Parts: sequence; structure tokens; C-alpha cells
Amino acid sequence: MRIGEYAPGAIEDRPLLDDRSTHHSAPPPARSGTDAYQQEAEVLLQLGIGKPTIARAMQVARRNGTSIEQELLASGSIDADSYYASLARGLRLPFIPAIDSSLVSDDKALDSQLLDARCIRLNYISKGMLAIVPEARNLAALSQIFEKKPGLADRIVITTPAALRAAVWKAGTSRRLRESVTTLFEDRSRFSARIVLSGKQGFLAGAGICAFAFALATGTLTLTVLHATISLLYLAAILVRAAALVERRREQPNLPMSECLPVYTVLVPLYREANVVNQLVKALGRLNWPVSRLDIKLICEADDHATIEALKSEQLGPQFEIVEVPPAHPRTKPKALNYALAGARGEFVVIYDAEDRPHPDQLRAAYAQFAASPRDVVCLQAPLVISNGAASWITAAFALEYAALFRMLLPMLARRRMPVPLGGTSNHLRVAELRACGGWDPYNVTEDADLGMRLYRLGYVCGVIDCPTYEDAPATVRVWLNQRTRWFKGWLQTWLVMMREPGRLLGEMSVGGFLMFQLLIGGMLLSSLTHPWLIMLLVSAAGYLALGFPPAGSGEGLLFLLDLANMAASYGLFLLLGRAVMLREEKRSVGWRWIYVPLYWLMISLAAWRALLELPRKPFFWDKTPHVPAAASDRLRRV
Repeated sequence: MRIGEYAPGAIEDRPLLDDRSTHHSAPPPARSGTDAYQQEAEVLLQLGIGKPTIARAMQVARRNGTSIEQELLASGSIDADSYYASLARGLRLPFIPAIDSSLVSDDKALDSQLLDARCIRLNYISKGMLAIVPEARNLAALSQIFEKKPGLADRIVITTPAALRAAVWKAGTSRRLRESVTTLFEDRSRFSARIVLSGKQGFLAGAGICAFAFALATGTLTLTVLHATISLLYLAAILVRAAALVERRREQPNLPMSECLPVYTVLVPLYREANVVNQLVKALGRLNWPVSRLDIKLICEADDHATIEALKSEQLGPQFEIVEVPPAHPRTKPKALNYALAGARGEFVVIYDAEDRPHPDQLRAAYAQFAASPRDVVCLQAPLVISNGAASWITAAFALEYAALFRMLLPMLARRRMPVPLGGTSNHLRVAELRACGGWDPYNVTEDADLGMRLYRLGYVCGVIDCPTYEDAPATVRVWLNQRTRWFKGWLQTWLVMMREPGRLLGEMSVGGFLMFQLLIGGMLLSSLTHPWLIMLLVSAAGYLALGFPPAGSGEGLLFLLDLANMAASYGLFLLLGRAVMLREEKRSVGWRWIYVPLYWLMISLAAWRALLELPRKPFFWDKTPHVPAAASDRLRRV
């Protein structure tokens, strides 16, 4: 209800503030002996809010560790403009529902008002003014201050938290945009992908290409050594994945039943996503977390008018905030995340994509896991589950791949406290540590894997939780290939950044972490690039062996057997790891389409080669993956 209206069944409801309120100060302090909630309730009663409404809000506030006022505003029981206008009348002060951002001077300290909207200075020509957001529980004390300092009230206006934050966002646009792009490069350039290749790396890359060309022209010994090295790397990567099959999973901690939960920030970067906005808002509305402790930021490019209008057409609750990022190079997701991070009010933050449907209990599962983990665990990855596995053979293979990665391999790495290449969504992080490590790299087009590796270098650990996020995989070759090319380009960026100083990296990650990084990122890149070559070698070697040469016990014969074992184990583990954790319905959706796995791997290799060629030309280009609502994607049945 709006303040001044009567709630159904209200007891002793009274008008909001009658005409006499303009001649009297705010209500006097409540009787001594009552707790803070009772004092706040008495003030709210005198503002005209019904007792039943206050009683319900008080019960929730005690459980959440918030104020009655916060719960009333978060639940939508009262309208923010009407409520703060009534407070202004009680204090005999002007109320402004919107603030002209040109009256606000920007500085670094201004961003504190994004975290806790209380007060900003307005620079009028005649005199400086203060726009404040009062609290009901402090209304009497504020009134007494004005009585002691009569001139102070002449310099104050009342506004709403949303209006104050909107003015702060606009006033600090240029500075905040600059910081979101340059901070990591300027403060910790060794972690930034802004420079694609260092001078030393460029020299070594050129020397390596020349040496390889010379080896091809002068003999086969070098090629044999190279062949054996690649085959052994394949084997090592296979053994890492095989370990995930035999590891036991630990029990997840119970979800917290008591409230007093911290504020949780949800960041959702959106670009050209108008058609999935309704689905997204519904999914976020199902999150099992107190609304008064949610800070959901829908991050849009300022020139993406269609998405912004679609969001404004939704009935967004007070927990939602649309953040508009000014268009600037690079146009990447991590840059948008950095921009919004300045206003993240939560102790924890999670990132979702536009098409995501997170499990309602996911925030509680993450909070419980954080509470049960050592303090150096600063990030948790939720599993991503593909819900349109039956849409095409591509989505079926994608579903197998994601099941193996998020529900088998990453949990094994987390249990062993190894570096974890994060997924692009459903990363839960401690906000303080995220800011301390520099946020996301705006120049890395797979900011997730980069962040996971950087956290490990800085002494932090990533864990996992069980509550999934459901999303749809690309159902067509073109969309899939563009997306996977971007991923490989970002993994290449990450490997190059990490390997600028190998000796220093080894010291930061320890031997085990360093080797695991090489297998996870470097090994994946190498195996994807060389997969067609190994297939050709395998086919040619099989032909030679069929003709009786080279002898079965020779080095060439042993390499053939190793390649054959690698290929069989690669495909077999891909299927075993994926199906081992799939539910019955997931297996049914994949069906017989697993036979396309060899073709899927060749497509992966094609994407890796495209990324290698694209990196020098368009290192920061973000090829946008289009999304459709889940109901629509389920109708895409292409084979």
C-alpha cells in the first residue's frame, strides 16, 4: 500500500500526516524501556502505517537483522516516493524525487553513497545543499538537531535512496568508466591482457616458428620427438580427468535456516537481450534470499535501448537496479562487471548471464559453503546444467561436456585445492577480496578462467557447490563456433598473460598448481590445435602397420599404440564423465547423439585454430552469443 492508504484489517490506522504536521516537528522519541524496533514502530504508526503491516514487517526485520522500514520498502508494502515525501513533511523539509546529476561533484569518495545511500552535496549557485535519506528510527534525533541549529534545515532536502544512487551513478560516469578499463593494467599490469604478447614472448614465438619450419625441412627426428611430447601431454591430461572418476565427493553443508543473512549482490550483464528479460526477472525473483538483503544489478550498455526498455517494462522490485554502462572500448562483459562492481552493496556477489535460471537455493548453498570453508576460499563455482540437450546433436555434446566439467572435474580440482578455471556464470565471490585482486580483466574475453587463475596466484582458493544453474547451449553450428572461438581466444590470452614470467608463476602457484595450470589451459589449447594432426597420424600409422612396417615393437609402433590409447581414452572419458553425473532425463535428452562426439571434437579444433588466427587481429572482439527464452529453445529440434 502507499502511505496514507488503509491496510486491510488495520488497527488504529490514521492518515499519513495531516495538515498539522507542517507546524510540528517529528514525533518525540519513544518511551524508555522499549527496544529499537518498538521505537521505530511507534514512529511508523504516527506516519499512518497500519499496525498489522508494521507487525508483519517487524517480525521479518527481527529475523533478517534489518529495520522495519527496510522490510516495508523491500516488500513493496509502501511506495518509496510517498514514504520519503511524508518524512520530509514531518521534518518540514523539501522533498525531491529526482536529483540533477550536474549538481553533484564527482570524486572517488562519492561511490560510498552507492553502497549506503545517505547524503550527497548539491552545488547550487547561491549555496551548497545537502540531499539526505533519513531513517524513521532516527527521525526524532534529526529533528532535534535541526531545532538546535535552525540554519541547517535551510540547506537540506529529502530524497529517496534510488534517486540519490541514480545521481551518483551519473555524476561519476566518466571516472568510473575509466577505472573499469584501466585499473588492472595500471595497478597490476602483469595480470592484464591489454598487451597481447610481450616483447620477449613475441621473440620466442617467432623463434619457435622458425625452428619448427627448419625441423620440417631437415628431417624426421624432431617431428618424432614432437609427436611423442604431444602424445605424452595428451596422456597426462587424460589421467587428470580419469582421477575425477574415482574421487569421492564430500557432503555439502546444510543450508542456513536462521536468517540474519548478509546482503548478496547479483550482477547480470546484459547486451541485446530484450527477448529473455521476462524469463530472467522471473528466475531472479525465485531466489530464496530475503528481498531486503538482495542487491540485483541489471547491467546494460547505455546504447542498448531495446534491453533497457524491456527491463523498465517489467515490474521490478526495489531489489533491482538498472546500471547503464557508457559505450567505450573494449565492449566486453568484464568491463561492464567492473563498472557495476563499484556499486555492489553485498558482502558476496554472484554473476549470472541473461539466459540463466539459477536454483532458488543457490545463494544459500554458497553462503553455507563459505561459512564452512577456510577463509582463503574466496570463490565458489555452481554447476552449469544444459537444459536443451535434445535440441540438436551440438547441444547433446555440449551437455555431456558441461556435465563432465562442472560436476566431475572442477569438484575434483577444488577438493585438491588446485587452480580452478571458472565458468562464465554462477561464480560466487567475496566482494572484498574480488576488489582487492583488481576485479575482472576488461581485455580478457574469457574473464572467468583468467580470474580463477589470478586468484590462485594471489594465494586464494576456489571451491564448488551443488545447486545448479540451468542454461541453454547454442543449437546451431554457427552460433556454437563463434562462442567457442571467443572462449579459445580468451584461454590463449590467459595462458600468455600467465606465462610472461614462468619462474615467478612457478613460485606463486607451487609445482603442483603450475603443472595443473599447464595441463588445464596449455594442454587443452595444444590438444585442441593438434587433434586433427593426431587423427591423421593415427590413420597413416594404422595403414603402415597393416602393411607390416614399421615393426610392432619399434618406436613408431609404440607411438601408434599410445595415440590409439589416447584417442580411445579421450572419447571414452568424455562420455563416462558426462553420463556418470547426468540425471535420467538428461541422459534421455542426449540419447544416441553421443555418436557425434568425434565430429564435435573436430569442431573444437576448428574453433581453436580460428581463435589463434583471430587473436592478433581482433584480440578484444567479443562475439555476442544470441539467446532465446527457454521455452523457445526447447522447440529447436535440429539433428
